[in-house]
This record gives sequence, structure tokens and C-alpha cells, in this order.
Amino acid sequence: MFDHISIGVADLGRSVAFYDATLAPLGHIRLWRTSRAAGYGPTGFGGEAPFAIIAFGDAAAPVTGLHLAFSAVNREVVGAFHAAALESGGLCDGPPGIRENYDPGYFAAFVRDPDGHRLEAVVHEPTNSATVLAHSV
Repeated sequence: MFDHISIGVADLGRSVAFYDATLAPLGHIRLWRTSRAAGYGPTGFGGEAPFAIIAFGDAAAPVTGLHLAFSAVNREVVGAFHAAALESGGLCDGPPGIRENYDPGYFAAFVRDPDGHRLEAVVHEPTNSATVLAHSV
């Protein structure tokens, strides 16, 4: 449904450092940077970056209710995303774990970036009981 999304940030340098570290475990890299913005996506991606941050200075503010969920390939990547975000100035908004309220196979972690935007990394696991039990051990 979406082609790309961008969000405003107060301090581009701080946010570039945060997103460089936080998106790396998910397989996303910084594709470009200008004095005003930076774009991210998978290695070798061509065209408009799927995700971008734009410097808005003091006018930047998180949009109430905005929630960006990034796909992860497994639980380890979700954990690495969460750890990288916290090490890079993000705040924990929900540690890695199963979110039964969404689905028994919904494994996710939530963070807030330095500007307060709510981010998530999620992997959707098969929900047959044998698979769920194997992952919970």
C-alpha cells in the first residue's frame, strides 16, 4: 500500500546515528544523506528510499499515534533492533516478546527514537502449537 514514508526529526546528526545503528539489524542501510535529510532501505535499493528522516529542527515533533513497524526475519533480529535502539539513544517502549493480544506468533519489540517516534520490529511466526512451544523454550 505504501511506497515510502518520511518523518521529521529535530537533530539530523543525532537521528542519522540512531537510525544507522537501529535499522542495521533489520538489513536496512542509509542509502543517501543530504544536509536536510537521510534515506534508508535494503542494500542495493534503487529509487525513492522506503524510509526517510527530514530535519525540521525545533518544529519536529512526533505525530501522536504514529507507529512504524519494521519487518524482522527472526527473534534474534528483533532483539538486536531493540538493543541497538537503546544503545543509540532510544527508549524502551516494550521489550522483545510475544504479543498474545495481537497473535500467538507475533514477536515484537517497541522503542521510541530520540524524537519520540514509536518504532517496532516484528516477526510473524507460525502459530501451530509445536512451533510456538519450540520458540518458548
